[in-house]
Amino acid sequence: FMVISSVDYAGGLIISDWYSDKNPNEAIKTNVNGAQNIIDACLERGSTVKRVIALSTDKAAAPINLYGATKLVSDKLFLSANNIRGKKDIRFSVVRYGNVMGSRGSVIPLFISQIKSNKDITITSPEMTRFLMSLDNAVDLVDYAFNNCNQGEIFIQKAPSSTIQTLAEALIEIFDSNSKVKNIGIRHGEKMHETLVTREEML
Repeated sequence: FMVISSVDYAGGLIISDWYSDKNPNEAIKTNVNGAQNIIDACLERGSTVKRVIALSTDKAAAPINLYGATKLVSDKLFLSANNIRGKKDIRFSVVRYGNVMGSRGSVIPLFISQIKSNKDITITSPEMTRFLMSLDNAVDLVDYAFNNCNQGEIFIQKAPSSTIQTLAEALIEIFDSNSKVKNIGIRHGEKMHETLVTREEML
């Protein structure tokens, strides 16, 4: 058997916010039950597994949709796992961040695809803001958490935020495109402004 000392849990049902609301059982199976399965497996291997970092999302802070709510439950499960580890030398912590630019969950690939197809860029609200970070920064944050976790921390990196309008206009300029920005209206389960951590979580 391969000896595993560190576990980075990046699982989650992230098709879209509204998908989780329309398919609550699937969201719970993946984001809650899946998280508990990982915790149980790590505790069973507590003699070798020393660090467990769960990747979370800004949508878990004061959630307004089921996806965010299930990710918050996942966060709580990982953090509370420190209370049931007994004498095992294993530590559980969480990393939480916003949008990783260019990743599968980012809107940037969609905007680029629309630009390359000479279509208008569709946004849900010009005033909506999102936290942005590069893939390298996201990896560095996870690496930092592995090297500095004690037990029960939520690791958050200061990240710039941008309005969706500004992001779309920046891509139009980068690609020297004639595409326009089209506002299609806010969708169910979306926040105008995300939060990385609530005041209560910082207490």
